[in-house]
This record gives sequence, C-alpha cells and structure tokens, in this order.
Amino acid sequence: MSDRIFAATRKGLFELRRTQGRWSIAQTSFLGDSVSLVASSPADGTLYAALFLGHFGVKLRASSDGGKTWEELTAPAFPKQPEGVVDTLPDGKPWPWRVEQIWALEAVGNTLWCGTIGGGLFRSSDRGRSWELVRGLWDHPQRKNWFGGGAELPGIHSICPHPKNPQEILVGVSCGGVWRTHDGGEQWEATSHGMFAEFMPPERREDPTIQDPHIVVRCTAQPDRLWSQHHNGVFRSDNAGTRWETIPESAPSVFGFAMAAHPKNPDIAWRVPAIKDEHRIPVEGKVVVSRTRDGGKSWEVLREGLPQEHAYDITLRHALDVDSSGERLAFGSTTGSLWVSENGGDSWMHVSAHLPPVYAVRFA
Repeated sequence: MSDRIFAATRKGLFELRRTQGRWSIAQTSFLGDSVSLVASSPADGTLYAALFLGHFGVKLRASSDGGKTWEELTAPAFPKQPEGVVDTLPDGKPWPWRVEQIWALEAVGNTLWCGTIGGGLFRSSDRGRSWELVRGLWDHPQRKNWFGGGAELPGIHSICPHPKNPQEILVGVSCGGVWRTHDGGEQWEATSHGMFAEFMPPERREDPTIQDPHIVVRCTAQPDRLWSQHHNGVFRSDNAGTRWETIPESAPSVFGFAMAAHPKNPDIAWRVPAIKDEHRIPVEGKVVVSRTRDGGKSWEVLREGLPQEHAYDITLRHALDVDSSGERLAFGSTTGSLWVSENGGDSWMHVSAHLPPVYAVRFA
C-alpha cells in the first residue's frame, strides 16, 4: 500500500504521510498558490504539479526528490494562431488558442501527456521540457462541436493510457465526449457511443462529440473495462470505449464528479455521489461513497466515518484516488476535508478538516 498522498488545493500542495498508523501533513509546497493538479510518473517517481498563478498564467513544476525541491518546466502552449484563421465555439463566440488550466497529466514511459481547459491535448517526449500540440485531435473537424461545461471553453480532463500498448490513448472531454487513438495521437475517433446527453435537443442526445463525461477511469489489470461518471449518469465500457452501457441505478444518486476503478478487479469501482445541476451538494446533506463489486449491477452506500448531518462537501473529478493495492482510498472536498480508507471504503478516517479547497488527490 502507498503511504504517501498528495493533495492539490487552491492554496498549495500538501503531502500527507502515514506513520504509526496515522496520517498527517509532512510537507507543503507552493503555499498560497493555486495547484490545479498533481501527478507522478510510474517509471521514475517524478512528481509534477500544475499551477495557475492568475495574471502570470499556467505554470508546471517537477520534483525528482519527492517534493523537497522543484524545477520549473515549460508549460504547454498553443502555437500562434495563423493570421486570418477564425476559430469559434458552437455558439459563435471566439475560441482562443489559449491554455487556461492544466486539467490532466499522465506519464507513459518517457512521454508526458497533458490535457487542458482550452481544448488542447499536448505531448512531451522530454518529460515536460518542451511540448507539441497533438494536431491529430486539434485539427479533427468534429473538434468544432465541443463546448464548455463548467468552464467557458472545452476541457480535456481524463487521459487513460493503455497499460500494455503505449500507442493507445483514450481521453475524456467536457463537453466533447470520449476520444481514442491507436497510433500515438495521429488519428482519433469519437468513442462515446452509448452515452446520452439529456441537456441537448432530442436529435443530438446521443451525439458522441458533445457528451459530458465528468471523468473516465480504467482498470489496469483489465484495460478493456472503463468507467465514466457522466453528467447524466454512470457508464461502463467492456471493449476499451468502443461502446458504453448505462448503469441505470446507483444509490443514492447517479450524479457526481469523481470515480475510481479498482486496479486489479474490473468489477469494483467507487464514486462520490451528489445532487446534480443547480444544487451540487451531497444527497440529504450526507457525505457517502458508493461502491459496486459486481460491475455496476448493485451499489453499496459507504458511510462509516463520514459526516451524516449538515455536510455539504463536494468532491471534484480528480479528488478521489485508489492506490495500487485497491484497498487504500482517499478523497478530498471543496470544503477542505480529506478522508482515507484502509479497507476498500468500508470505513473512513477524517485526516484533515482545514485544508484549502481540494482540487486533486493522488497516491504516490
């Protein structure tokens, strides 16, 4: 089991360590700065932190010593927009070629993939020292169908590499659906078939290029099994995203943002449910985690150790994680709480109640 958790928050990056059976904050970085995401490389353990510094824009940092020191990397950026080229959103508003936020980071060997709010997918072959826009996706004619969900511009929030084939990458876009490449990013296809968008006119309800998956996650041991927490429910794919099946029931609701897949058992997944749209609070003011152990046929509501009265913590899409054992989980909330489970979610420990709003939680 992993004994280190990193929490990226609105006011810094916090490392928590488990010693003598207890979790506590061991190290802080970038205090006062907004850290939108944290990731680690499975190959060499390098940590990556994405920052948004307001007027100074998007920044990227890397640490090779566990977060003690940080190196500034080149942040991904669009090439200069060609003169005379007009890029617009479906509503006719300008679509600027600008990275507004780093929203996904995944290391595949020596290659680093980065998804952004702004709609660009970027690739680095030198571990973040330089970046190139993945033109195969950006230049795809159906990219013009994308639009913003919670943000004004579309955002790529999920990058799911195939653990056995580094050329196969799957990404999730809000609102743009799920896309897959088999050749390392040269050619792409929309693979959201089976998902539906209740917020669209009936004739576009099942359009794969405008779906709003909140997160897409993959089972490492059985990579054809994918899960997605979508704006309109929970979906599962058994064929690497070619087709999605809806999970019609999930207690206490089918809405949420965060989801995690068991790394070894494809039938186990967790989600943090909520009430949708204008409310976006836990159902009945009770923070719970939903778990399936049969591929989504049934769901358990896990409450032990979680607040069950007047609790309005929302968990964002990157703020739930499971370690490589499948037994240790952690999730954080917009109200600064962080919980950890040592037994697959059966019970939870309240590790902190006073963090800044939590954007992302990752084991390392």
